[in-house]
Amino acid sequence: MLADGASVRVLDNLDPFYDVAIKRQNLAELEAAAAASGGATFEFQEGDIRDPAACRQALAGVETVVHLAALAGVRPSIQHPDRYMDVNVTGTQVLLSAIDSKQVRVVFGSSSSVYGGNREVPFAESQNVDHPVSPYAASKKAGEVLCHAWHHLRGNPLTCLRFFTVYGPGQRPEMAIHKFARCVTNGEPIPFFGDGSSARDYTYVADIVAGVRAAMDRPRDYAIYNLGGSATTTLRELVDLLAGALGRDAVLDRQPDQPGDVPITYADIGLARRELGYEPSTPIAAGIEKFCAWYRQARQEGRVA
Repeated sequence: MLADGASVRVLDNLDPFYDVAIKRQNLAELEAAAAASGGATFEFQEGDIRDPAACRQALAGVETVVHLAALAGVRPSIQHPDRYMDVNVTGTQVLLSAIDSKQVRVVFGSSSSVYGGNREVPFAESQNVDHPVSPYAASKKAGEVLCHAWHHLRGNPLTCLRFFTVYGPGQRPEMAIHKFARCVTNGEPIPFFGDGSSARDYTYVADIVAGVRAAMDRPRDYAIYNLGGSATTTLRELVDLLAGALGRDAVLDRQPDQPGDVPITYADIGLARRELGYEPSTPIAAGIEKFCAWYRQARQEGRVA
């Protein structure tokens, strides 16, 4: 957006879920991108979406809100369910309540986790998602419901996007692909849950960004779309791809399946393709190569472990 000359304002509380220094480096890169654009403006406001005053200040004069603020992660949500509900549900309602113009468009970042343990694949937006299997998934389902109620009362255009396992350069350090790459590089065992047959629809970050931009540019009354790669990769296949891209053998630390995990995620992207023009272009093998190239460079520069 900055490269296109847009004015961008970010509200973030710099939660220490992972190293805040990484977040500050991201902000520095955004500031540099704005300066290099010759016309874009970038503002950063440190604040919490549970703070009405912070939300009102951040929303002043905006045309579009892209709500990506949340506590992420299935397993941590099992340990801290109250905090996940506070941030992801209450925070979403506070943010929505602070929007004072009916012209503002809203894009809400949801998750494939809402599909729970559904075995009817690929997952379509029309499927029942009333049976989440983790507090994180429940919080994202609740966020979608809040968005619908708010839209019904206010009338603002609102689109919910269900992201399917986003990865790529800059991925959070605790997520599987980044964590596995670190383990393989350091010669450490990879925590390998189950028999390796669990499968995920991994989606390269640039494809997700394209989907978000499409949702911003093509507002609907109220809509929900899957944004995925529309393909599945097993855990075993993922480890093999990473080991091959890094040129090292992977050592496995076999562990039982974890509570809250699901056997498969797989996106039906037909609706997003038809209505948003969404078309993922980076298959998993190419995406892993790009991630590993970034990881090696970032490691050399001391930006990742």
